[in-house]
This record gives sequence, C-alpha cells and structure tokens, in this order.
Amino acid sequence: MAQKNEENQIHVRQQLVERVDSSLVISMVLDLSGVEVASGNSMVCTPIIEREDSVVALPQLFINGRSRHILYERTGRNPQEDGEFELRRRNGTEQTFDYHARIPFRKWMEKSEVSLVTDVCGCGWEALQNEKSPLFPINMAQPIVLKPLLAYVVPQAEDVKKRSIEGSAFLDFPVNKITIYPEYRKNPSELQKIRETIDVVRNDKYATITEVSIKGYASPEGSYSNNAYLAENRAKALLNYVRNLYNFKDARFTVDFEPEDWAGLERMVKESNLEGKDEILAIIHADTPKDWDQREWKLKNVNGGADYRIILRDIYPALRHSDYAVKYTIRNFTVQEAKELIYTDPKQLSLNEMFQVAQTYEPGSEKYNEIFEIAVRMYPNDPVSNLNAAITAIDSRRFDAARRYLAKAADVPEKKLAEAALLMLEGKLDEAESILTQLKGTSIAAQAEENLKQITAKRNE
Repeated sequence: MAQKNEENQIHVRQQLVERVDSSLVISMVLDLSGVEVASGNSMVCTPIIEREDSVVALPQLFINGRSRHILYERTGRNPQEDGEFELRRRNGTEQTFDYHARIPFRKWMEKSEVSLVTDVCGCGWEALQNEKSPLFPINMAQPIVLKPLLAYVVPQAEDVKKRSIEGSAFLDFPVNKITIYPEYRKNPSELQKIRETIDVVRNDKYATITEVSIKGYASPEGSYSNNAYLAENRAKALLNYVRNLYNFKDARFTVDFEPEDWAGLERMVKESNLEGKDEILAIIHADTPKDWDQREWKLKNVNGGADYRIILRDIYPALRHSDYAVKYTIRNFTVQEAKELIYTDPKQLSLNEMFQVAQTYEPGSEKYNEIFEIAVRMYPNDPVSNLNAAITAIDSRRFDAARRYLAKAADVPEKKLAEAALLMLEGKLDEAESILTQLKGTSIAAQAEENLKQITAKRNE
C-alpha cells in the first residue's frame, strides 16, 4: 500500500499542452521516485481535465507492485488496446514515466485544470485509498486584444466653398490727411502686403474673388468726430487705391470704419507694464462718461500723465490701422481631382472632399490615416477635422496626439466613443464602461455595445 504522506506523491516535472487540429495533446513526465507500492498492490492514476461542471478523464496509469505487475501481465491485458498505461514500481529507486494522451478538443478546455485522481488497491482490488490532487492549470486561450470600434464623422459638404484671407495695414498719413502717399514712410511695404494678399488669390486658377473689404480704425488721440472722419475716409482711400490696381468684374468692394479702436487699446494695455494699468482699464470699462473725448481726458490724468505719454508713443500708432479681407470662392472637385490636389495643393479642398479621398483607401491604412492628418493641418481648429484625426491617432496608438485632437472636438457621441476607446486601450475599463453605457440610444449605440462586450471579455479572460 502506498504511503500517504507528502513524500509519497507523484510530481509533474515537465508538461506540454497543445492543440493539434481538433485534438488536445497532453504530454508530461511523471516523477514516481517518492512513491512506494507494496508488491501485491496497485496505484491507479487517472488524470482528469476539469472546469466547473465539465470533466474529461484521460487514460489511466497502473503503477503496480512486483506481484501485481506479474498478475497484470498474466491477464493478457494490452495497455495500448485497452487505452491505458502500466508499469512496475521499483521502490526506492528514481523512476519517471513519460505520459502522453490525445483527446478530442472542447472549447472549455482552453482554461481548465489537470488533476490526478489516485486509487490505491489491495490484493483483492478493493479501494484502500482515494485522493485527488491538482497538477497544473491549462490556459490556451489567446489573450483578448482590445480593438474598440470608432465612428468617423462625415464633414458637411459645402455647396459653395467660401474662403477669406485677412490682414492689417499700418499706413502712414500726414497729420489730419486722408490721401494715401504710396512712397510716404513705411507705406511702400504696407501697400505691398495688401497687393501680395490679393495676388495670392487672383493668381489661383481655382479661385474667384467675390469681395474686397476694408475697415479703418483711428486711435483715441484727438476728438472723436475728427477721428471718425479720418477712419472712414482713410479706409475709403485705401479701397479706391486697391480698386484702381485691379479689374475685378463681379467682385464687391465694401468699406467700414471704427472711429477709435478702444478694444485694441484695452488689449494692449492688458499686455503692458503700465503703472496705472488697473485704473486705465477701469476707465475703458466704465459706462461713464459716455463722451469718448471726456474718457480720453481721464486717461491723460492717470499717474500724472506719465502712462498716457507711453500710450501716445507706444500704443496709439498700432491702433491706426486698416483691416482688409479678400473673400473668394473655390470650385468643387471630383474625387479624382481631389486625390491629386491633396498632396499638391490641399488648401483648395474642403473637409468633405478630403474625407471622400480617404474613403478610396483601406480604413486604417497608412494612406487613409495620412489624409486625416492633412485635413487637421489644413483645418486645425475645426471640430470635425480634430475628431477624425483623433480617431486615426487612437488606431495607430498615438494617445498623446489623440488627446490633443479630442480637446478641440465638439461634444458629440462620436467623441464620447473615442474617449472611451482611449480609456479601454489604456486599461481603464471601468471609466470606459461608464462612458459607453451613456451612449445607449444614440446613433452609435451599436459600436458602444460591441465595445462593452469587449470589456466584459477582457475582464473574464
């Protein structure tokens, strides 16, 4: 009879479990060195694979004492035909047995456990002892790789692609004059900036200029009425200068003016180191006096007039400017045309045209992702371009870039789905689940539900 103690146990020294076609193959080296079996007794070892209520027994191994081994051979049993193994235990010696078994594979076996049931039998084959001990776990299941579903947003198509280029000109005029002198002081360079802006559009074969607009500003220096006169008529002078340079058949020319640029004054004072900054800003924000000339007079007296002298010298010149805008349209393109322009002149394309180009490539491919990167570079502040770029960044595991893009995306369900996907891939399953459950009933409920299933599978692996 086998001794029942810690040293009288069968140990597994090596094991290999693999799936071959539709079978599960188990190989293990059983170390019998610590087992003693009396001459007339047997130890019947039955390896089993089990998981919860599912159990499969493997072929038995008969470990016989000397007399029982002889008896076993006399019975005429054939271990191979009977689906079993048999050996004689030579007590007190190191002894191993190479065990091999092949059984039909079942899905539940991917995560299961191999145990050994041992029955010790006496001379009359009565069971003297029965034990079950775990040998090793089986984990053949492939790790769950999260591949969260995402949803791109189709940018709205533009019936007419309207564009605009804007700038500011700081022309020099003699005191109280409204006539432009092209060679006066820095006027040559300022006028050149305007011409270059217009020429960029005028020389674009895909563009049609629809409007040139000028808005003139004066500084608060001097009387409000005189500044209104100067701002209006200097803007008109600049508009006429531009009109005389070009022959735009169907373009509109519009002019506007603001007598005194108090908003610009406020902005520049905030950025300054003026000693009386807070007092100056309080005067600018105050509802009274309503008269702008009286308000300027109050500015002159802040800090004994020292700050006003700085304003007069460093700030007021920048408030005398003419803002201009060249508005134009760009014709629409076919997908094939857009496919060529995306790499040569992408500014011509709308977001929708870029999106249509992307659809000609395999989703997730290098070309596909590249189109969305180009789109966000051309439209860096557009909520849709940022959301779609975030999705490609998530797909390519560029999480920092994805976060930057998502910060500029509109708060739509597709953004929530992307945020949840980002959390899933970072292993923050609880946070991702919380967001995804909020998307039930939305247009992307199916994607959210699939991602929730992936989370559940990941937790259960």
